[in-house]
Amino acid sequence: MRKLVIASLTSIALALSGCGQKTDGASPEASETADATPESAPGITLSDAFIRLPAVPGSPGAAYFTVSQGNGAPRRIAAVYVEGAERAEMHETVTTNGISSMKPVKDVAIEAGKSVSFKPGGLHVMLFDVSDTLKQGGTTELTITLDNGDKATVPARIETLGSASMEGMDHDMSGHDMSKM
Repeated sequence: MRKLVIASLTSIALALSGCGQKTDGASPEASETADATPESAPGITLSDAFIRLPAVPGSPGAAYFTVSQGNGAPRRIAAVYVEGAERAEMHETVTTNGISSMKPVKDVAIEAGKSVSFKPGGLHVMLFDVSDTLKQGGTTELTITLDNGDKATVPARIETLGSASMEGMDHDMSGHDMSKM
């Protein structure tokens, strides 16, 4: 039965991979830690995923999670997709002379035996054009795509600014084309 489910999910993943849609059948009730199947991203584990909705509708939201690689060759996270966001960009908060700003990040390295945390005040994912279907207390899916095309997906709980601290989230939005956000 497990092989049939894995084969079915693989077929769906291949059919939808060009569409940018979710490709794994994880339900919102699934665990908040997801081990990737061998067919998707060997050795990769996603955990602690949550989405922070924008304080002002129409503004960007943010996504946070931890990715760990238990084994295998070093990989790079090439993209992040969040169900319910039109666009997701990896960014990093940098503080220079006491002033925090953010800059886009093309990819993020992960190594065997190591973890990388996307968290407030550091690496994070900016979410643009967040759907009003995403509601505090609910869940959505967060999917990473590695440089070799492998993917891993995890359920992400949804929070609002008032439901958790936004420490370290001061962003200098200069240099970003606000018409595209």
